[in-house]
Amino acid sequence: MELIILILAFLLLLAGLPGAVLPGLPGPPLSFLGILCLGSTDAIHFTSTFYYLSALLACGIVVLDYYLPVLGTRLTGGTKAGKKGSTIGLVVAVILLPMLGITTGPFGLLGLVAGPFAGAYIAEKIAGTSDETAWKSAIGSFIGFVAGTLFKLIYAVVLLVIATREIFLQLL
Repeated sequence: MELIILILAFLLLLAGLPGAVLPGLPGPPLSFLGILCLGSTDAIHFTSTFYYLSALLACGIVVLDYYLPVLGTRLTGGTKAGKKGSTIGLVVAVILLPMLGITTGPFGLLGLVAGPFAGAYIAEKIAGTSDETAWKSAIGSFIGFVAGTLFKLIYAVVLLVIATREIFLQLL
């Protein structure tokens, strides 16, 4: 039974990686659940401080991920239309690219990056803002999106490294 829990924990931690980049997959919560599963075994134990800190970081990163594109758009002079457009652009890229057969490689990554940027720009133009404001909004939204993704990715990688280290220490 413990082996099944260890495998589940590792799979949850691995799922946190694509969950850090792809919308719809909650990367930080999946990574945290992996740590909880790992800690529920008899072989591996973490301190309560580690669990509390991991949970607090997961919640904070999820909230921050929603706020950073808004902050980036706001700081560069964009409107709510830019933020909404950025989100729509990301969803379109995630849905459209696989339909076109582009799921990996540089074009898949380019779509995940270009989708929010283009969505923010187009939404600002539809809302009637100037070209300069639309570009600034697109850049701000893009920077916020990248920052949020980076935070989620760092969290997932750090927990995966910690868990992998603990698993290997138990095997030795």
